[in-house]
Amino acid sequence: MTVQELIDSDMFEVVNEGSDTDRDISKVFCCDLLSIAMGKGIADAAWVTVMGNINTLAVMSLTDMACIILAEGARMDDPGMAKARQQGFTILRTDEPIFDAGLKIHERIQ
Repeated sequence: MTVQELIDSDMFEVVNEGSDTDRDISKVFCCDLLSIAMGKGIADAAWVTVMGNINTLAVMSLTDMACIILAEGARMDDPGMAKARQQGFTILRTDEPIFDAGLKIHERIQ
């Protein structure tokens, strides 16, 4: 599944549609500790988290993850939104729990 296909699925609200939506999503990564995500983040993963700030975007960039899904009703803060727009990162959101959001994606990419 590509990032665009995830967007088109209407499973999640689009917060920011990035510039790399033809990118394949190969895994789901669920983690809220940025230090762990930095060390164990998976390239080309859809990252499900509640951390909505500029540091999350830095970790996304360092680990080469495909997109972020903010779960549990979390929202990206204003500096994070500005950086996501500037860098072309795809950010989605949902009120669903992290596990449920991650499972939905996992089922689509299997």
